[in-house]
Amino acid sequence: MTTFSERYGPVAVVTGASSGIGRAFAELLAAKGLNLILVARREDRLNTLVESLTEKHGVEVETLALDLASPSAINRIAQATEGKDIGLLVSNAGFGLKGPHEDNDPEMMTDMLQVNCQAPLQLSHRLIPHLKSRGRGGIIITSSVEGLMGVPNSAAYAASKAFTNSLGESLWGELSPLGIDVLALCPGSTDTEAHEKQGIDRSTLEGMMSSEEVAGLALDRLSDGPIYIAGEQNRAMFDVLLEMPRRDALLAMGENILKALK
Repeated sequence: MTTFSERYGPVAVVTGASSGIGRAFAELLAAKGLNLILVARREDRLNTLVESLTEKHGVEVETLALDLASPSAINRIAQATEGKDIGLLVSNAGFGLKGPHEDNDPEMMTDMLQVNCQAPLQLSHRLIPHLKSRGRGGIIITSSVEGLMGVPNSAAYAASKAFTNSLGESLWGELSPLGIDVLALCPGSTDTEAHEKQGIDRSTLEGMMSSEEVAGLALDRLSDGPIYIAGEQNRAMFDVLLEMPRRDALLAMGENILKALK
């Protein structure tokens, strides 16, 4: 039986690795014996993580302190991965914006589309030829339950995650017959610092999952793509929403976002 490291190793690339779900992915993959290339903006956090992973698991870890909002970051990652046997891409970096659409900063929206949409699009494009040559491997794109439908007061973010869900489904259709697993991971409320950055009061959110639980479920379900909603409560909630009349579901989602904003 093929082990996880044989199928998805020896090297995994994880973006957004300095905190939250990305950090959890890095820790779990290191525990499985994979060497890592970790990408994030905050070099100090990356360095701390490297020390921890190498001490605990004895794996090789390279870091790239890059802001994926910069279009040049993709080329930097491609150069760093050239010649390496990459078996798994975890395109996890992302951020969101909340509130009325007209209040969003135009430059922030541009950066968000670069990080949330262009990064997984371009990174997968660069790494797929190598995965095909191996005949095995995987791609995880961290999306969101907000990508399953439009979300008032989160319009740009929800639209960006609809893109990643569609990308994940399309790549699954292209690559799964070739032995390459693709999963668009849709977390619901997860206990990370991302909420505060979007102006959301975490105390208003129910059923939050830990980053470790979300990342672990994704790795366990990697072969069950194309879309995976993490958590039974999230799946049940969206089953109900998607069965409702679309207008009613949209208004309910918009009201929930407003309640969560500080």
